[in-house]
Amino acid sequence: MKLTDNVLRSFRVAKVFRENSDKINCFDFSSNGESIISSSDDDSLVLYDCQEGKPKRTLYSKKYGVDLIRYTHAANTVVYSSNKIDDTIRYLSLHDNKYIRYFPGHNKRVTSLSMSPVDDTFISGSSDKTIRLWDLRSPNCQGLMHLQGKPVCSFDPEGLIFAAGINSEMVKLYDLRSFDKGPFATFKLQYDRTCEWTGLKFSNDGKLILLSTNGGALRVLDAFKGAVS
Repeated sequence: MKLTDNVLRSFRVAKVFRENSDKINCFDFSSNGESIISSSDDDSLVLYDCQEGKPKRTLYSKKYGVDLIRYTHAANTVVYSSNKIDDTIRYLSLHDNKYIRYFPGHNKRVTSLSMSPVDDTFISGSSDKTIRLWDLRSPNCQGLMHLQGKPVCSFDPEGLIFAAGINSEMVKLYDLRSFDKGPFATFKLQYDRTCEWTGLKFSNDGKLILLSTNGGALRVLDAFKGAVS
């Protein structure tokens, strides 16, 4: 099925899940598309079976809270940020509900988390005005960038570059192999006082960048020229 504008407009709600007692703050598909996991402000992680269309399992992170949940390349492990106690990122095995590793470093709330599409690298952005580069196999930060404002960030579909949206007004593109040399492209956008950027994501072909906001609008940019679509 090709997802055209008319096809999307014809979609209707087929099923409603009421597993949570508070806001769902994030959800993510597994790489094989067979399951979805959600994180919620009620401290729960709910695993859904996409083929059967029903909840499969609920886990809890009562002590640390849970936000920005992301599957890794293994279908039974996830990383997520904490929204209680501290701002450490946690790597969890869903199989036995045990932590594999902690990633400390940020000292304010994590605002962005993105897994590389090609390996065990991931990046995180935080209200502490930094982006950190990590490897799932090590608790030590692999790279650190100090920025001029709060970032949202994401890898491109090939895992070669990443984009950082800064202060809800600027998008910078970095080569992963030489990000310490600064961005190779910067797009300045008109600042909208009515909303802040809450997320950034590339389209599957890498040609567009989607900026989500806490207002009533989404922004779509040309990933090569920075023009707003």
